Amino acid sequence: MPRPRLRHLAFVVQDAKKLADFYREQFAMELFHQDPDGSHFLTDGYINLALIQQRLDGDVAAGFNHFGFEVDAVEPIADRLAAAGLPRPAQRPSDRPFAEYRAIDPEGNWFDLSAHGFLPPGVAEAQ
Repeated sequence: MPRPRLRHLAFVVQDAKKLADFYREQFAMELFHQDPDGSHFLTDGYINLALIQQRLDGDVAAGFNHFGFEVDAVEPIADRLAAAGLPRPAQRPSDRPFAEYRAIDPEGNWFDLSAHGFLPPGVAEAQ
């Protein structure tokens, strides 16, 4: 089975636009998506950076939030996680185009699993 590829890092931030502008200006990252809530999604062409806009009514603190693996198939990974005594990955809501499943490691850190990659549908096919 091919090795899963780390392709996505996500941070909850206080000013997603300001940080997106910083990474675009200082590191030539490309903005490929913006959510209605103000979250910005950038890429360097290989690793994607999600800048999730912190919400005042939310319960998630600013800082590191999760990472994501691109995999050829989710089911074999899910089977291995379950065999290791971890919960099977949970399917993400269908309105989140960047990853199909969310899982946790033995210490409770979140990570995403995606067989279609971390660009939104349409963008992925255009590349």
